[in-house]
Amino acid sequence: MSRLRIFIISGLSGSGKSYAIKAFEDMGFYCVDNLPSALLPKFVELCAQSGKGIHNVALGIDIRERDFLGSFDQLYDETKAMGHDFQVLFLEASDEALVRRFSESRRPHPAVKGKPLGEAIRLERDMLQDVRRRADRIIDTTDLTVHQLRQELVKRYKPKEGKQELTVSVTSFGFKYGVPYDADLMFDVRFLPNPNFVPVLKELTGRQKPVQEYVKKNGTTGKFMRKIMSLLDFLVPHYKSEGKNYLTIAIGCTGGRHRSVAIAEFLKDKLKAGGLEVVVRHRDIER
Repeated sequence: MSRLRIFIISGLSGSGKSYAIKAFEDMGFYCVDNLPSALLPKFVELCAQSGKGIHNVALGIDIRERDFLGSFDQLYDETKAMGHDFQVLFLEASDEALVRRFSESRRPHPAVKGKPLGEAIRLERDMLQDVRRRADRIIDTTDLTVHQLRQELVKRYKPKEGKQELTVSVTSFGFKYGVPYDADLMFDVRFLPNPNFVPVLKELTGRQKPVQEYVKKNGTTGKFMRKIMSLLDFLVPHYKSEGKNYLTIAIGCTGGRHRSVAIAEFLKDKLKAGGLEVVVRHRDIER
């Protein structure tokens, strides 16, 4: 019996689960959407015994399958005990984003028919709390396009031939807009002087040289960068030896426009100089 890599893709209706399933299918995963939850252990067993080269499986299971919630914990434990690489990916988004998406698509919410949309969304969020608690990774799609969601999934989960290299994703954000759910490491840089209170810098961003020079000239910035690089010099080899191929570092300030952006850019340059593959995303820079 071969060892499988299995992903359960679940989450809130309207959060992008269908797009996620398509992305996994394009990556070569054997995909089934809306599989009856009672069939999960047997389905996994058949895939492992098939002899058809099935190694990567992605299954969409959510509120549409009515027995899913009541049996999820038991099925999770049974499947985990089979010895496969079993992970749960949970997708969610803000109530406002979900309302907008359902309004644009004009599709009814599947959770509770006949109830106002906002109430149905809140009810489904409550119903899925136990599934969310079991998730190995939570992705908030509020600010992601379907193309950005696909890129995130490909970077994290696409099977790679041969030796896997570690890709580092550095995300800047503003605490006032909420913290990223998918961060492996998170650093708060609100202790640095804020360019927002300097009139000539207020309308600029941390991507621009005047803001970067303002942030960099503070002696604390250099000390912080040395300490964070020392930490990463220690952690990255251990992450690699563990087989981790994607690391997300989140850098936050108040609004996500100046300090966090500048520090993320500094960190990107240092990590690239160390030979790592680095991608940068400034989540709140335009807010």
